Amino acid sequence: MSVALVTAGSAGLGAAAVRVFAKNGFRVIVNYANNEERANKLLEELPPLSALPRESGSEHFAAIKADLGSRDEINRLVKETVDRFGRLDVIFSNGGWTRFRGLDSIDDNAHEEEWDRAFNMNVKSHLWLMQAAKKHLDETEGAFITTASIAGVVPSGSSLAYSATKAAQIHLMKALAVMAAPKVREWANIFSDEQKEAHRQKTKLKRIVTVEDVAEQVLTFAKSKSTTGVNIVMDSGFIL
Repeated sequence: MSVALVTAGSAGLGAAAVRVFAKNGFRVIVNYANNEERANKLLEELPPLSALPRESGSEHFAAIKADLGSRDEINRLVKETVDRFGRLDVIFSNGGWTRFRGLDSIDDNAHEEEWDRAFNMNVKSHLWLMQAAKKHLDETEGAFITTASIAGVVPSGSSLAYSATKAAQIHLMKALAVMAAPKVREWANIFSDEQKEAHRQKTKLKRIVTVEDVAEQVLTFAKSKSTTGVNIVMDSGFIL
């Protein structure tokens, strides 16, 4: 039975992806940073959703606490995942970080500690996770999927550090797709209702992309054996 590891998986897009994987017959590891109660509540939802048989004494889902800002913690997360379920088929590397600064002022966007943390979480964490998991994904000819942002395609989003590091993340994944071949295939909810509606009106489809929309695309990537090194933009036509 295939195993999916979802980082930052206890809420939002991560939790939506966890549910989709569970519905499609995956065993799932939910990574979380601090909120153990929220992670455990999500685990309680999964058995009724799962397509897997409920075998006596068999656990198909688990939560593992790990700080994605720490390389050592990432290594431990991968090891505990494989120790628990014996294999690793899909990683949805969903972790990231930002602080809202806007894109109006250079001075507002020139906080070195924020740039360091954004690069660590939005770029390096994905690299460390891929490095730690590669030998396991090689064995299963698995998939490594990350969450980037429209802000990485065109300058936009919560801050300059976020936009620039998301662009670097997309570039990183294209490079990793080449380096990991041939066996491995390689948003912020702080805006007001008025801002969200303004964004919706600027999209060609006049709709906001939901976490469920993105989770279904993550599943498509996980299942596809012929897709690698691509960046799919899901923005309802916002940047067209």
